[in-house]
Amino acid sequence: KVYVRDGSKRSTKANAFFSGLGAQKKVVLYDTLIKNHSTEELVAVLAHEVGHYKKNHIVQGFVAGILQTGLLLFTLSLFVFNPNLSMAMGSNELAIHLNLIAFALLFSPVSMLSGLVMHIVSRKNEFEADAFAAQTYSGSELAKALKKLSVDNLSNLTPHPLYVFFHYSHPPVLERLKKLI
Repeated sequence: KVYVRDGSKRSTKANAFFSGLGAQKKVVLYDTLIKNHSTEELVAVLAHEVGHYKKNHIVQGFVAGILQTGLLLFTLSLFVFNPNLSMAMGSNELAIHLNLIAFALLFSPVSMLSGLVMHIVSRKNEFEADAFAAQTYSGSELAKALKKLSVDNLSNLTPHPLYVFFHYSHPPVLERLKKLI
């Protein structure tokens, strides 16, 4: 199923995404995307989103999310009811509030690393979905759509590579265009 989301009431940014598993699969196109792109560009964007499904990116993301949540809850369970941690924090007995503070401080680096891995995988998946769209429909039409999206969304065309490494879930547009053209 393909749905149109009324994004223009909140933003001028254009977007599309694939969501759901099984019978609940859907592609969502923002009205701003439809308004500003040709039919050929929209089909290329749709092919990119279908590429995420065909390459199992949706299932991978779902499993990764479950694993991240499991890691969070497991680590939390090690901290919350640990009287030794409470004593190390200065209490004479179990102090859940102190343990939660310790958890929040110590889990941040773990969360950052987990997010970093997710960004690396996400960028790889974007290249794969781009390649799928190029093979099944048109790399040049996807490139046109990406150019328009970068203008519409005020994308930074030359972000610092370290910033991309730590913070970007999608590759910079110029990198994507190099692989498509």
